[in-house]
Amino acid sequence: MDRSQSSKLRADLKVRLYDRKVRLYDRKVRLYDRKVLKADLKVRLYERLGRLTLAVAALLVAAALPASAQTATAARGALPRMWDGKPDLNGVWQALTTANVDLQDHSARLGVPAGQGVVEGNEIPYQSWALAKKQENLRNRATADPEEKCFLLGVPRTMYAPFPFQIIHSPGYIAVFSEYAHTTRSIFMNSEHPPGPIEWFMGDSRGRWEGDTLVVDVKYFTDQTWLDRAGNFHSEDLHVVERYTMTTPDHIQYEATLEDPKVFTRPWKISLVLYRRKEQNVRVLEYECYAYAEEEAARRGELGPK
Repeated sequence: MDRSQSSKLRADLKVRLYDRKVRLYDRKVRLYDRKVLKADLKVRLYERLGRLTLAVAALLVAAALPASAQTATAARGALPRMWDGKPDLNGVWQALTTANVDLQDHSARLGVPAGQGVVEGNEIPYQSWALAKKQENLRNRATADPEEKCFLLGVPRTMYAPFPFQIIHSPGYIAVFSEYAHTTRSIFMNSEHPPGPIEWFMGDSRGRWEGDTLVVDVKYFTDQTWLDRAGNFHSEDLHVVERYTMTTPDHIQYEATLEDPKVFTRPWKISLVLYRRKEQNVRVLEYECYAYAEEEAARRGELGPK
């Protein structure tokens, strides 16, 4: 076999391997869609049962209350609720901010709109060394941002990235499915974190209800994620406490308090609104970052025989 035939054979093998990888991605997407559909059908059944139970209970309570109490009960009952009385967060949601570009106030530049910050006081309390590191990250953001490497975005960045996500929940478990790279986030209710230390891109999430507010405690992170494209970062010791408060049937007030003694001088908080996606037949689609990156590399001739 001469050299040209050998090169052609190697190129053919690489193409076959690439095609096989694409088929595996496609199979993964179909399995993912099937999983989401089954979970969604189950939640719909819970919703119907829960709404019927709550409607009957509301009628019985209203008949026994004076007029002033009935008014307060009606205002509280405006929120959709699960069968156990907790706010129904099921649905597709998305943040409409530029926080993924920069958590703080920022001016417009080519390809980036101006944005108002979501940080309380518009100040991130970096230690002096960490502020210098943040500025270095900003200068190198085009290649250093983990999002450019198709890494999972972590918490809280996943919640305000420019991708919709679906919440499916029951009293014991909440799943968050993001369009970005098929990120699946599990929130285990009323349970303790496992023994650490552990390093996970999405951390370990444990939830509880405080009245009508879902509180999620997240720890055990890796230091391989950023908080935005402006270079804001954290260490593996990041600790996040999230609060999800449904203010109307279509709005969730989202707050996250971040603490990291290796990087920040004190805890600090972000606050923004999550909006329910209302389009007909809305659903979470897919953004297969790795596959798109390989396609682009192939287009530029960076894959295949040299």
